[in-house]
Amino acid sequence: MNIFINDIPLVIKKLSEKVYKHKYDLVLNPDDDFTSKDLIGDVLVRDAGPLFIDRLLRLMEVKKLKKLKSLTMLVKKKKFITLHLKDQFKIAKAGGGLVVKGDQVLMIYRLGKWDLPKGKLKSDEDQAAGALREVEEETNIKLELGEELPSTWHSYAYKGNKMLKKTSWFLMKCLDDSLMKPQTEEYIEEVRWMSPQEALAKLEDSYASIALVVRHYLSEIAGKPTKEAKAK
Repeated sequence: MNIFINDIPLVIKKLSEKVYKHKYDLVLNPDDDFTSKDLIGDVLVRDAGPLFIDRLLRLMEVKKLKKLKSLTMLVKKKKFITLHLKDQFKIAKAGGGLVVKGDQVLMIYRLGKWDLPKGKLKSDEDQAAGALREVEEETNIKLELGEELPSTWHSYAYKGNKMLKKTSWFLMKCLDDSLMKPQTEEYIEEVRWMSPQEALAKLEDSYASIALVVRHYLSEIAGKPTKEAKAK
């Protein structure tokens, strides 16, 4: 589960999982005294429980924690802690796509950030079908649905509610981009094809959740030989 609270990666691991403390800038126990100023870089919390999560979320509501890069929590009961975290939010569901044409990837510019096309799923809508619909609407490109990519969860505020949105991501192939244009009603200013190098550079001005999806594609999928190529 790839969770991003205020665009900060939140990693939940079992207490029994091996971690290397030297890779973290700060190691905390849940009862340690700390303030927002202490949360800098990559932080590890050992034996975190519901009370720590509640404390952290309250802190993040009033502080932006701009210097915190990631937070990893080691917990005894991963499923219980994950459910407790989700219970603190109202859940929304969305679908989106990483669109490719040859070795290029598609990114959109919306609300001052480089992003991937995505949108809210309709009630009881199939995730893949909804993702395809949303991406075609936002880019005006004809697409073919591909494999599923890692889903992401990110927090935001909406009408006084604390929201946690799950976005189901899919790889999509461009079939026809002759009428490509941004859906301005969704505040999209630009739709642009980019080389992998250009896309990676734009991630500096994007969201952590988007960076995860793009980097996963470029490192795990792009450039690997297809089944057809292997057969030859």
